[in-house]
Amino acid sequence: MGPHGPRAAVMGKDKGPASGWTQVLGELLKVDVYKRSQGRIVRQVTCLAMWIVVALAAWRSYLYLKVMVGESQGWLTYALPSLLLFAGWWIAYRIVNLPAFADFLIAVEAEMNKVSWPSRTELVRSSLVVIILMFGLTVVLFAYDLILVWILRDLLGVTA
Repeated sequence: MGPHGPRAAVMGKDKGPASGWTQVLGELLKVDVYKRSQGRIVRQVTCLAMWIVVALAAWRSYLYLKVMVGESQGWLTYALPSLLLFAGWWIAYRIVNLPAFADFLIAVEAEMNKVSWPSRTELVRSSLVVIILMFGLTVVLFAYDLILVWILRDLLGVTA
């Protein structure tokens, strides 16, 4: 119930909140950038990655249409992938500016700025420790496997 009673929304000109699809369509048709100066790098990299995915999809659709349609309708071979490319680029641009997603990316960039990154020597040293440990564990597991096969096959006579 609102402050003016239960019939206030019915009697007023407010139709209530818009449906989900109209909100999405409204967001896709906007041109402004949400919180322009915040999370810029993460949003640009995310948008670039989405653009690359869309470009690859358009290229694959071009190759598919070139084989399926052939020379009879050559304009279709170029029109549909171009439409997919430009529509996908626009949608990717708008997705990174949706308030909920943009706020998430802004928070990601803020958290990444708090990370203390290792120096190059520390990174190399840690990587070597991990690689040597993985090879050591591989040798140990291989030895366990050989011992178990020897026990089961030769001592107990179990065959698979």
